[in-house]
Amino acid sequence: HLVESGGGLVQAGGSLRLSCAASGCIFSINAMGWYRQAPGKQRELVASITSGGSTNYADSVKGRFTISRDNAKKTVYLEMNSLAPEDTAAYYCNVRGALYDYWGQGTQVTVSS
Repeated sequence: HLVESGGGLVQAGGSLRLSCAASGCIFSINAMGWYRQAPGKQRELVASITSGGSTNYADSVKGRFTISRDNAKKTVYLEMNSLAPEDTAAYYCNVRGALYDYWGQGTQVTVSS
């Protein structure tokens, strides 16, 4: 239902942009967001955005990451700047409606020092 793209290997201080497109059969999307999970750690919220455009960020990414969405394309983006090695993780897209909660397959982001 969700197709993610944009992960990869980047040096510290660099930037990446993640994208997540929901399939056409998904309607009435409420919140869209990005989570991440590093090896040996729990999955954590990175950023989320409501249908009205309200955003929420983890303290660790505030000022560096920006979440946005294109409702017409059913796509959510995560612009990541000033990346640091501690941002290395698998990043998962999440899309929620009143009756569903979908997850993407994950895209790896690796930041080298």
